Amino acid sequence: MPGNAAELLLDVRGLRKYFPIRRGVLRRTVGWVRAVNGVSFQVRRGETVGLVGESGCGKTTLLRTLVRAVDPTGGSILFQRGGERIDVAHAEGDELKRARQAIRMVFQDPESSLNPRMTVRRIVAEPLVINRAVASKAEIERRTRELLVRVGLKPEHLNRYPYAFSGGQRQRIGVARALALEPELLLADEPTSALDVSVQAQILNLLMELQRDMHLAIIFVTHDLSVVRHMASRVAVMYLGSIVEMGTRREIFARPRHPYTEALFSSIPQPDPHRPLQRIELEGDIPEIVAIPPGCPFHPRCGYEQDRCGNERPELRTVAAAGAAHHAACHFAGELQLRGEADLLAPGGSAGS
Repeated sequence: MPGNAAELLLDVRGLRKYFPIRRGVLRRTVGWVRAVNGVSFQVRRGETVGLVGESGCGKTTLLRTLVRAVDPTGGSILFQRGGERIDVAHAEGDELKRARQAIRMVFQDPESSLNPRMTVRRIVAEPLVINRAVASKAEIERRTRELLVRVGLKPEHLNRYPYAFSGGQRQRIGVARALALEPELLLADEPTSALDVSVQAQILNLLMELQRDMHLAIIFVTHDLSVVRHMASRVAVMYLGSIVEMGTRREIFARPRHPYTEALFSSIPQPDPHRPLQRIELEGDIPEIVAIPPGCPFHPRCGYEQDRCGNERPELRTVAAAGAAHHAACHFAGELQLRGEADLLAPGGSAGS
């Protein structure tokens, strides 16, 4: 991980979020959905961490837990704000409010995340009003206009309602609202997935520009690995509620250390239609998160499985990397010769199991 300890902004340790499964007339708890299952990672000031994985692996729940939209079951979320260190997982009252002011979220669907009965002025100004961040109505008006211009909209849009805007413009409004309190960490939950391809690039470039100007840290959730390549400085790969691999973008894309990451890279569309696909077909479907397999959660679908994999759960551990920490939750991370993006897209490459 780049940087030094003084640059550390967020330190997540053993974070868990379990949802109860209740059945019967008395609604007794008969099991648990382990949506986030012992996640640990760090985020440093000004960096972008790309969070990838299949649908249902817990990415959105992780983001919602970080901002305490849902309360965690266990673990800690240590956030460094100025000289203050806040454990968001256990904070209450004013302390939690200060943390939420510094950690803001941009949602996946710009249509459902904006109140259709509120004008753009009220939507963008709402965080300022609720948190009493400015002293006067004139200052609120000034800040709201500045925020709209900053995200590429015009002050004359203030009196319009969300239905009058395109999807890309609505997402810009959502970004402006997230920036109202000048946060230090932005949680972006697939902010381009509901947009046209041409508009996606505009929103991504806007986020990168804002990050540079405001020195924001961003956790960016996406299914699109090309977006991760464009945006992220580090990459975390999630599977069934856990991070199975984490490292710099260069290391992850060039030499993955977990078989699941290799399989994800093989799903990247081939740019040349005349070249054969080097797709790694995983056996079976992703297991139900209510019944995570024993041992390594990925072993029922892994082409490199050995006896140890079904009995012993691997820990996320450091593997050798050139100049940066690279972590993988695989018993054989240091032995497997897995292929990165370039190898899988090369002509004549061989498909794995």
